[in-house]
Amino acid sequence: MSLGSLSSYFRADTRRKTWMLSLVGLVLAGGYHIYSSSARTEASASRTPVLVELFTSEGCSDCPPADQVLAQLEQHERVDGADVIAMSEHVDYWNRLGWSDPYSDAQFSNRQSEYAQAFGHRDIYTPQMIVDGQIEFVGSNRAKAIQAITSAGRKPKDSVAISLIDRNKDTLKLRVETGPLSSLSSSESADVFLAITENNLSSSVDRGENRGRRLTHTAVVRKLIPVGKITGGNLFTASPVVQLIRQWKPKDLRAVAFVQGKRDHRIFAVSSIALEVSE
Repeated sequence: MSLGSLSSYFRADTRRKTWMLSLVGLVLAGGYHIYSSSARTEASASRTPVLVELFTSEGCSDCPPADQVLAQLEQHERVDGADVIAMSEHVDYWNRLGWSDPYSDAQFSNRQSEYAQAFGHRDIYTPQMIVDGQIEFVGSNRAKAIQAITSAGRKPKDSVAISLIDRNKDTLKLRVETGPLSSLSSSESADVFLAITENNLSSSVDRGENRGRRLTHTAVVRKLIPVGKITGGNLFTASPVVQLIRQWKPKDLRAVAFVQGKRDHRIFAVSSIALEVSE
């Protein structure tokens, strides 16, 4: 897809809403609630974890509102009983337009293209939000995000456990394990991933569509590692070792483990933990 058509696609997408319009839509629609962080102390047994991915770029002028929506969802953590587990994946195809996003990686562009194939789309765009690998929409549409997360939170998931078993100033060793996945048939297989995310990141952009703006980000994926595969009825255990990068802020790191179907990209299980890494 050419840059011209890419840009036209973004601007022609009438689904985009401002934050205020989305908020008004929430009030009018009713039935959707974001709980404050004080609600996190309630028992987690009744909450279903939901993976919320945002494909974004610092080179895209439509992306900052979507980054803010993801931050609001991630900070409040719960949407009608769903635990929001956020991943912000910065694509690299906007880098040629004057600003090279320091958090971008071709891996995320490729992952977004795989989603496009699964959804039957010819094009990819930013900002795109994808909930549990199944529902996609323009990432700045907060009302749609809450509706999709609420719906996903009502569907049961299997469990994946993640734990930190060793750490030093250079590396982390984690354990990722699942029991048999009841929702994965014996003829299906799924990939198991580990992501390291970082909160409280920002950039002062001096070129491109966001020139002169200071952009803030949450749950930026620093590493996305495939750690293995699982088939229906089997157990899974892996102990991946992650190399720490000096620029990462230890207090802002989280680990996310998720199991994703190979065929339809459905998220069968997801969980996350904070990484209190000593410097």
